[in-house]
Amino acid sequence: MFKILESSELTANIFRMVVEAPRVAKNCLPGQFVIVRTDDESERIPLTICDYDRAKGTITIVFQIVGAGTKIMSGMKAGDSFADFVGPLGRPSEFCEEDIEELKKKKIVFIAGGVGTAPVYPQVKWLREQGVPSDVIVGAKTKDILILEEEMKAVAENLYITTDDGSYGRSGMVTKCITDLVKEEGKQYDVCVAIGPMIMMKFCCLTTKELGIPTIVSMNPIMVDGTGMCGACRLTVGDEVKFACVDGPEFDGHKVNFDEAMRRQQLYKTAEGRAMLALEEGDTHHGGCGHCE
Repeated sequence: MFKILESSELTANIFRMVVEAPRVAKNCLPGQFVIVRTDDESERIPLTICDYDRAKGTITIVFQIVGAGTKIMSGMKAGDSFADFVGPLGRPSEFCEEDIEELKKKKIVFIAGGVGTAPVYPQVKWLREQGVPSDVIVGAKTKDILILEEEMKAVAENLYITTDDGSYGRSGMVTKCITDLVKEEGKQYDVCVAIGPMIMMKFCCLTTKELGIPTIVSMNPIMVDGTGMCGACRLTVGDEVKFACVDGPEFDGHKVNFDEAMRRQQLYKTAEGRAMLALEEGDTHHGGCGHCE
């Protein structure tokens, strides 16, 4: 059992938990995720690691209520325990594999949308610990649903808050903010990391492609099983079939076929849709990642 040490509601329907999971905390890196189950009969829920403390043996997760499993999770309090807390899974952020001195030469910007702020935070924090500054754009529809603002301020070189309705920070979507920073304010970036809803990442990539900024996206929103067996997170990256949970979750955003991924995400929700996908995808419907049979 994995004990919940802290539990709080960050904003409407978005919750933060600190969980005792020493082995996960000892081995995880930014970009990776865990799979949790509230009890032996519940569904598997993949969640990106928001933070970790190796000394205390804890993992911080942030989640939004999107279904029955996360609704049940939202009712859990400090002192309760998860039956399963499996990880770290997925590949770490590619920054973790780069030479630090070369990384220090790069101008990096992160774009976080909604709950995507949670997986952005550990990457920015890790870079800060290595002496690599980075700018962060955090977008939300309104001020009321912004999360982790103070935490992000502590680790970002420059933090830009933007709200769709102009109720806080800059006015407009994150795509307008990155465009203004580059075209109006003279900012130059060597790489962008965009994490958030699928539609947000799609338009971020269209924008950064026009601006000439290589962009990494995290495809964690499309994961279901988290092990490569269910096929839910199958996507096309360039000319290759990939599975977000075992080959990612991070990919070159300019190569991801977002329209296909979003259509597939909708179809996968029904038995009829899954049958259609099996028919359309043939032999590559499962096993295309090379990690499952």
